[in-house]
Amino acid sequence: METSELIKKVRKIEIKTRGLSRQLFSGDYHSAFKGRGMAFSEVREYSPGDEIRTIDWNVTARTSTPYVKVFEEERELTVVLVVDISASENFGTRTQFKRELITELCAIIAFSALQNNDKVGLILFSSEVELYIPPKKGKAHVLRIIRELLEFKAKKKGTDVGEALRYFNNVQKKRSICFLMSDFFDDKFENALKIASRRHDTIAMKVVDKMEGELPNIGLIQMHDGETGGDYWIDSSNKSTRTQYAELWKSNKEELQSLFKRNKVDSIDIVTGESYLAPLQNFFKRRESRR
Repeated sequence: METSELIKKVRKIEIKTRGLSRQLFSGDYHSAFKGRGMAFSEVREYSPGDEIRTIDWNVTARTSTPYVKVFEEERELTVVLVVDISASENFGTRTQFKRELITELCAIIAFSALQNNDKVGLILFSSEVELYIPPKKGKAHVLRIIRELLEFKAKKKGTDVGEALRYFNNVQKKRSICFLMSDFFDDKFENALKIASRRHDTIAMKVVDKMEGELPNIGLIQMHDGETGGDYWIDSSNKSTRTQYAELWKSNKEELQSLFKRNKVDSIDIVTGESYLAPLQNFFKRRESRR
């Protein structure tokens, strides 16, 4: 991609997603995620009703007047975007590819974090981890993340969600917020997900194309698997074939939802060609209501 074209694309995404994050999501983001704990703020004189355990005995002894410690939530957070860039993310049958949609979602989250003075990092993975950008603050850093999401070319085609999560668990020692973005065409990552969900606040964002869940009745179709390189012929005019395909897709979806639920991982389903505003807002509101 030419530098001038890349700059235009970055700017276009910045204008769209920064406006959305400021108008719609900054308050929701702030409310949905807790800080790392309670930090000391100041001391003040004791008032009836204050908890005895908050009394600062050293200050009280020096002044002969009871004082209590005041704490406030420590707001600074670390957000890590763990993003699938395997070959299946370059699929899309409507107005955009899955990877284009993922880039917008990442930009919205990154700008929301920026407005809250939080750090943001990025992990790009296929069947291996291909890029790691450590968490930092600042607009320039967020724009670098967007550039990589737009421009980075994966060396591998397959998907290994478990490997990405193991890498994340190793490099991110302190508790953080992990947004795991993928179509989850992988079924061997539960152990790594279990560890990640215990150590970190982990959110799975499943990005799919509507046409992946159903076969159109258009006769004989040659289908190409971008991750394995295999080509397959399917007779879509056969009703039984279409039914079996739809049932398999539904079953895989239910199994994935069950996996997230038993590992206490929040999940969001996003579909290409459809607005992602409602799913994101609903997610933030669900999170806020649990606080």
